[in-house]
Amino acid sequence: MITTWITTTFDIKYPIILAPMFLVSNNRLLIEAYKNGFIGCIPSLNFRTPEEFEKGITELRLECNGKFGINLIVNKSNIHLKAHLDVLEKHPPAFVITSLGSPEETIKRLKPLGVKILCDVVDVEYARKVESLGADAVIAVNSGAGGHAGNIAPSILIPMLKKATKLPVISAGGVGTGSGLLSVLSLGAEGVSIGSPYIATVESGVSKEYKQAAVDYGAQDIVMTTKISGSPCTVINTPYVQKIGTEQNFVESFLNQNKQIKKYAKMLTYYKGMKAIEKAAFSATYQTVWCAGPSIEFTKEISSVSQITQRLITEYEQALTEFKSRLG
Repeated sequence: MITTWITTTFDIKYPIILAPMFLVSNNRLLIEAYKNGFIGCIPSLNFRTPEEFEKGITELRLECNGKFGINLIVNKSNIHLKAHLDVLEKHPPAFVITSLGSPEETIKRLKPLGVKILCDVVDVEYARKVESLGADAVIAVNSGAGGHAGNIAPSILIPMLKKATKLPVISAGGVGTGSGLLSVLSLGAEGVSIGSPYIATVESGVSKEYKQAAVDYGAQDIVMTTKISGSPCTVINTPYVQKIGTEQNFVESFLNQNKQIKKYAKMLTYYKGMKAIEKAAFSATYQTVWCAGPSIEFTKEISSVSQITQRLITEYEQALTEFKSRLG
């Protein structure tokens, strides 16, 4: 066992969170994560309606013994946020990860119920803000993350956050091997949030084409686009992505900068982007917009959650043994 804040807080074997991935994460992935000694998190928006969301949580509470998390988009693009919070008050998960906005309301409503609140941060300023609001930990979203990535390397971001706050730091991004896990733990992280290596699993709910893309493409094929949500987001550089480009056009950019209408423009951009990802995730199409991070570099085949996790832990143990031998 590896003992950290994550393992002791959630009573699990490994300091790993199966990261929330839009459309990729499903109940089956979270159940397998729990069976294999760690915990998973699923975006609330992966459920089509608040009613389906409540049904999914009810099933997870039984299958995972309550050990799972929910990822909430907490800005105005999530039109179901209030309904999602209502559901979570009725069925509290072990933790919630907040993204792309202020966690204040989430903390006020869910922390008194015993829910641990983990907040995505990309810099010291926002980490200090969420600490002042009462967050339990921060997810250090670094430059190696998939989806909405940060712009600071983990070797710099983790020590920065540890120095600036008293909150536990969990690293998100760039870890696809056991030696990568060892490296972020050695920097002082209490664990790691891993997503992209679990895209190409038999348990994930996306198409075989999406899974195969995670096998066939590598780190050099990951690009940033602002076309999906208005915020920079990493995707696989497929022929379709190359065709449409990665920057917003003049009209999109103008609408997102106009003070009077940018809120609605961002909501429209987010809606259109999510629909494009949804179409690509579940069907074979030339118009493929597949989210992933550079850690797909280490994905060589479609396998299971159990196989990937065992590989990571075996590699971690080997890397730790080698490191200790170097110290004499």
